[in-house]
Amino acid sequence: MAQVSGLHHVQLAAPAGSEPAMREFFAGVLGLAEVDKPGELARRGGVWFEGPGFALHVGIEKDFVPARKAHPGLLTDDLQELAERMSEAGYEVRHDSPLVLADGPQFAHFYVDDPVGNRLEFLQRVR
Repeated sequence: MAQVSGLHHVQLAAPAGSEPAMREFFAGVLGLAEVDKPGELARRGGVWFEGPGFALHVGIEKDFVPARKAHPGLLTDDLQELAERMSEAGYEVRHDSPLVLADGPQFAHFYVDDPVGNRLEFLQRVR
């Protein structure tokens, strides 16, 4: 039986014309690398980014509505520094109680909305 072997990318939606704000946030604040979209896809707008072991795509959606519940969970090795950077850049950091998984790992985490209102979660394993 075929199995899913990994995650290639996460896609977020955004309204037309939001690419500069998304670049500033994902490349400028988070430090992800912007990558070129291939030919036909580039004509549709949006912007793509890569981080260590993952890709994040921002696609343009005509009748855009921000994702308020659905969200990517992005790992970091320094949650406090990232929270400070987000706050300094003007983003509201919403801390939450530790996330304890059934098999034992525990994560500190917080939520931030991207420039167009999509919910993002940032996590750091603490145990």
